[in-house]
Amino acid sequence: MKASRFSEEQIIAILREQEAGQRTADVCRRHGISEATFYKWKSKYGGLEVSDAKRLKALETENARLKKLLAEAMLDNAMLKDINSKKW
Repeated sequence: MKASRFSEEQIIAILREQEAGQRTADVCRRHGISEATFYKWKSKYGGLEVSDAKRLKALETENARLKKLLAEAMLDNAMLKDINSKKW
């Protein structure tokens, strides 16, 4: 997945600008983003503080690592079962 040009802090600052009363189209034009991107960010980061966003990022990273470990363990388990089931 392509990395964003904006950090979580910048995204939250952009969302705050719109919440302060500026028009969405003006905020998007000033920062060079589409309105679809803005609303996607709003659904993900809306109402979050910067510390919450950092915690969310850390949890997503940890979750991805744990999913990878689980997949590897399940693959090893399936391989051992396959080897054990064959008759010598």
